Amino acid sequence: MHPIHQTGRFLLRNTYKATFRYTCRSGFAKMMQAVCVDVPGGPENLLLRSVPRPQPKDGHVLIKVHAAALNRADLLQRRGLYPPPPGESDIMGLEVAGTVDTLGPALRRPWKPDDRVMALLSGGGYAEYVSVPEELLMAVPSDLTFSQAAAIPEAWLTAFQLLHFIAQVKEGEVVLVHAAASGVGTAAVQLVRLLGAVPVVTAGSREKLRVAEKLGAAAGFNYKEENFVQGVHDFTGGRGADVILDCIGGCNWEKNVGSLAVDGRWVLYGTMGGRSVEGDLLGRLLSKRGHLLSSLLRSRSRQYKADLVKAFSHRVLPHFSGQPASLRPVIDSTYRLEDIAEAHRHMEANRNTGKIVINVLPQNEEPTD
Repeated sequence: MHPIHQTGRFLLRNTYKATFRYTCRSGFAKMMQAVCVDVPGGPENLLLRSVPRPQPKDGHVLIKVHAAALNRADLLQRRGLYPPPPGESDIMGLEVAGTVDTLGPALRRPWKPDDRVMALLSGGGYAEYVSVPEELLMAVPSDLTFSQAAAIPEAWLTAFQLLHFIAQVKEGEVVLVHAAASGVGTAAVQLVRLLGAVPVVTAGSREKLRVAEKLGAAAGFNYKEENFVQGVHDFTGGRGADVILDCIGGCNWEKNVGSLAVDGRWVLYGTMGGRSVEGDLLGRLLSKRGHLLSSLLRSRSRQYKADLVKAFSHRVLPHFSGQPASLRPVIDSTYRLEDIAEAHRHMEANRNTGKIVINVLPQNEEPTD
């Protein structure tokens, strides 16, 4: 038996005594493999167990998961710092791709068994099956494999939300994208181009900058070796960036304000560089007439997510198909579900360029019509 496989009871969120989360009145409940966490901590605390398979309720579709993808929110949840919204699955995983297995009651759209789908989740993706509200499903473009499709929902919808819903990026504007080689970053660079704006980026290595430039970045700055504030001003003729997409937070605030154009929008969606700020943030931001905006996706209402999925499906999804497709998910590496701890270590070490994908089922990766 692989060392990650263990038998035992599945645990409730924030309750670290052994309790069985799913009550089964019958001894014949269908089971599935899922990644569980008994005690918050490091990747070694991730355990693969047999748990009851979810049943689709009204308006839901049960997906047989072929592939899932990692997000930094998963690392925080594993450490006990980012619990799922009330009522959502305690299992980690915010995006999956697979096939329709079972249709719940009262569906409004003509989904069929074996349809190839991908889905935005609030949790539950590190498992063989997941139940999803139908309005959060998208058909997988025929040109994409399941692994590629699994890399789209959370990362690309996050980037689209930040650019289109929150910052309302306009054609010709300059958008500074931090962590440009991350899943959200590689998506954002491509979406900025799709929206007719100009992406400039930061990353921590020349290799990552080269990837971003191949995706369409007009300029890139290694934040470990150079002053990106000066780089942004040199690129824009001293005007600064109209929009900043920032997942770093605290340690970058002075450089962000320094990079911002007058009346610019600084969009905060993560705090990898800390949550605390010391200094004259408000005064400096006020002098730029800057807008500080913030957003998370996981905690949004189902209706908000449904509207986002609908807008993304209409405006962006068609660009993943055709010859040549103008958009593509960037895959850094793939792991098996039983190797989930190694996948987490890879992300925590910040070694990935693009998405880390978990192949839940053995992949026959040739796209089908």
